[in-house]
Amino acid sequence: MTLDVEIPVIDLCGNLSEQELVEKVAKACSEFGFFQVICADIPKDLVKEFNDQCKNYFALPQDVKVGWKRNESNARGFFDDELTKQRRDWKQALDFGVPGSRDWTVPDEDPSNFCLDGWNQLPSEETLPQFRSVATKYFDACARFSDRIAILMAKGMGEDATTPIVQALRENHSSYLRSNYYPPCIELAEDGRKPLGISPHKDAGFLTVLLQDDDCHSLQVWKDEQWITVQPVPGAFTINTGDMAEVWSNRKYRAPLHRVLSNESKERYSAPFFYNPSYDTLVTPLSDNPLYHPILWGYFRAVRFAGDLTDLGVEIQIEDFLRSKSSKHTRIQSSFEREIDFGTPFSVEKYRDLLLSSGNDK
Repeated sequence: MTLDVEIPVIDLCGNLSEQELVEKVAKACSEFGFFQVICADIPKDLVKEFNDQCKNYFALPQDVKVGWKRNESNARGFFDDELTKQRRDWKQALDFGVPGSRDWTVPDEDPSNFCLDGWNQLPSEETLPQFRSVATKYFDACARFSDRIAILMAKGMGEDATTPIVQALRENHSSYLRSNYYPPCIELAEDGRKPLGISPHKDAGFLTVLLQDDDCHSLQVWKDEQWITVQPVPGAFTINTGDMAEVWSNRKYRAPLHRVLSNESKERYSAPFFYNPSYDTLVTPLSDNPLYHPILWGYFRAVRFAGDLTDLGVEIQIEDFLRSKSSKHTRIQSSFEREIDFGTPFSVEKYRDLLLSSGNDK
């Protein structure tokens, strides 16, 4: 069953006081995990330019895009074969993130730009004029806006802008931006079912800032035992809380299960910005009675990427770190932390044995 229900809408430029904004954001994160924000500090002209550039990117010949394809040693680049819950998504996408040097002017392939997620593979100026300048400008605007939302979330927990995880996010986040293209789908999957744009999942990071397609409404969130379609408010950004916010808040905030439907006749474009902690951040519940063991973001991110990219059958969820549950992940995480260099791209093949040992813990 699916319903069309409006999720909370918060106007940052309205007449609400700071405390009222804090209360509304905290309520939305606690009860829904999704909300829309009006009057985000991201210029409308920049949003339009970014949308136009993304459409130009996906209009490039397939063989050109495949030349930038991500692989088991680089999580960044073009892809059209992602697995969500071991089921292939019906979409094409580009992932790029903050460079290791934290300087967009340094060439993507420069070793100083390497990090756990790999390195960016953005089109050259000759191939796609202005794409890089527009996309990186939009990325930086999303990072600034995410900081504002994170501060409101922190205040909802009785903290403020100086709380460690908010400061760490601001100063050394490992965020990435994904541009999605969902072509019309008239095919059936191998199991005879209609493919989903993205299968049901929760976002792994702290929070997500989503630029939706106003013309094709395919995003759904699971709430009250039913799928609810997220109807985008024109000009608004859709925010959802991620797994790390749920752990940090000791489950006061909830990371919502959501999915994207495929559409038989309409194209759909979207762009989620995943605001993620630094790789070496140990996300720890803000509670004297924590529900979770601390989670090393770099480990969680690496295993999640391996599950998205490969058919090894590995998967990681925050439930694996519940103190009430026995799990190999806490031990394997410690080994990973001793071995890994966060300035070196993660290799699925290099850590295959570790990944498989984590996947066997059922």
